This record gives sequence, structure tokens and C-alpha cells, in this order.
Amino acid sequence: MNREQLPSTLLTSLHVSYIQNLGKSTDDLAYHLTAHLRLNAIYWGLTALFVMGHPDALEKEDVIQYIQSCWVEEAGGFAPHPGHDVHILDTLSAIQILVMYDALDRIDIPRVVKFIVSLQQPSGVFAGDSFGEIDTRFTYIAINALSLLGCLDQMDRDGAANYIKQCRNFDGGFGRCIGAESHSAQVFVCVAALAILDRLDEVDGDTLGWWLSERQLPNGGLNGRPEKLEDVCYSFWVLSAMSILHKIPWIDAEKLTAFILSCQDPEKGGISDRPGNMTDVFHTNFGVAALSILGYPGLVDLDPVYCMPAHIIEAKGLQKGWKNLQRRVE
Repeated sequence: MNREQLPSTLLTSLHVSYIQNLGKSTDDLAYHLTAHLRLNAIYWGLTALFVMGHPDALEKEDVIQYIQSCWVEEAGGFAPHPGHDVHILDTLSAIQILVMYDALDRIDIPRVVKFIVSLQQPSGVFAGDSFGEIDTRFTYIAINALSLLGCLDQMDRDGAANYIKQCRNFDGGFGRCIGAESHSAQVFVCVAALAILDRLDEVDGDTLGWWLSERQLPNGGLNGRPEKLEDVCYSFWVLSAMSILHKIPWIDAEKLTAFILSCQDPEKGGISDRPGNMTDVFHTNFGVAALSILGYPGLVDLDPVYCMPAHIIEAKGLQKGWKNLQRRVE
């Protein structure tokens, strides 16, 4: 497909059908090979559906029952699929889905909070599970989840913020742990975590804004770090942090919008990492999320801190001072 044939508008109805059909492909080998991502994939798909204005496209009760089937009783958290190990990421996905469906009363919140808090290390960072891998991603996940549950004060907030501060680099960015190189995804989780903790004073906004704006390549796409290829998912990682820092005008929004739209599959729906590649629900969600931040017409406002519909976060009294581009009218 040449450049003239690439999609230039959001193919909403195709994307809705694409997401709806993902859970029906149980005879495909790929469906079973991705069981370790199942709960995350439901969150990605549901968020994209909400942002595209189709919150009822999935069977709500079926989704909630599946979440309940992923509960790991002895741990007090959620696994990505029944029979798998519990993990903090899947626990957050379960919480986010239930918040969107207004169904948090369907889980044992005190048990979930106890599980999440148990993963905080003496240094302030969080592990992902009992095996002990640490990452600033897991710290953001814990802060996001506890905030949504109204239990943020049950963790060591200062310890988490101080650990994130130690992950800040000379270029203003953040890494996955102390001493690790700056990366767009890690920048998002660190900036968003500090925003929830009301500790954005730990961010050098101008230096980081410059580093983030430098992620844009001539074709309009954004990369994760210098000398890497563009990828649709970085559209969200970079834009979310820039929204929180009020720096979105520092990039070419029109070129980025065109790049994201060019990554759509005009026949089956879905969005890929770059034009012509295989689509997946991960890039579909973060492509749609980025378009919402960019003010694309017809989409629902997205909260870049939680990566959830803004009206839901606002209703919970959790909205921070981010600034997306104004929604354009078709």
C-alpha cells in the first residue's frame, strides 16, 4: 500500500469490530499464546472502546466474570488468565476495568490493597510480584491502583517519590531503575506517578519537555529513545508526559496525527506499530489514546495520568492538572 492509499481518518467502526472479535478467536493459536496478556488486553480494548464512544461494545457481565476467574485467592491479586501467577500489572488492569464498569464492589478491595502494599521495597520502589523484579513501571502501577481504590495513604508515598527522583537523568528523563537510561515509557510512568503523588516538583519540566519533543522523527512518529524507530505506542507515552507538563505544543501534532492514522488496517481494523505491520490491541489502544490527547474529532477525552476516560477519573475526584489539545470539530 503506497502513501496515497494510507488511511487519513479514524476508522472507528472497523476498530470497534476488531476489538469485539478478539475474544472470539479461541481456535487461533495466537489466542492461546497470548494468554499471559489476556487481562491487559481486555483493559486495552475496553479503554479504546470507551474513548471511541462505544463503552457497551463488550458484554459487561462476561468481562466481569472473566476478571473474577483471574482472582488468585492465596495472593489477594489477579493473574492475566486463570491458572497463571498473580502480578501487579494484571491487578491494575482488573481494577481499571472494574472502575470503568462501576463494579469495584465485585472484588475484595482490602485484600487487593494488602497485596499491592506488600510489594513495596525498603527503597520505596515496587516489585511486580513475589519474585522481586523491580521497575519504576511497577511503582506507577501501584500508585495508580491504590489511587483508584482510594487507599493511596496505605503506601510509603515519600519513599516512592524519592526513589523515582533518583531515577532522573541529566537529560531530564527517567529510567526503569537507578542508573538506567531514559526511555519514553519510563518517563510516562515516573511523571504520571509523581503527578498522582503531587510531587511534580521533582521533574525538570523544560529539560524533559525538550527531550520528549526530540523523540519526533521526520515522518511524524515518535520513538522511545534516540536513534530508534518510530512506534505508535510511543505516541501515548510521550504525549501523556507532555500533557502533564503542558508541553504538547512543542511537537508537530498534525504530523503525528497523520502518522497514527496511517498505521490503521483499512480492511480488518486495528492499529499497528508502524504502517503496513500486523495490528494488535495494544497499539490500537495507545494509538486511539494518543489521538484523543491530540484533540482528534469525535473522541472522548482521555486522562493521560491514568490512561482512562477523563470523565470517570474526574467523577472520582482524582483529576490532575494535565492539558490535552482542544478537541477539534469535524
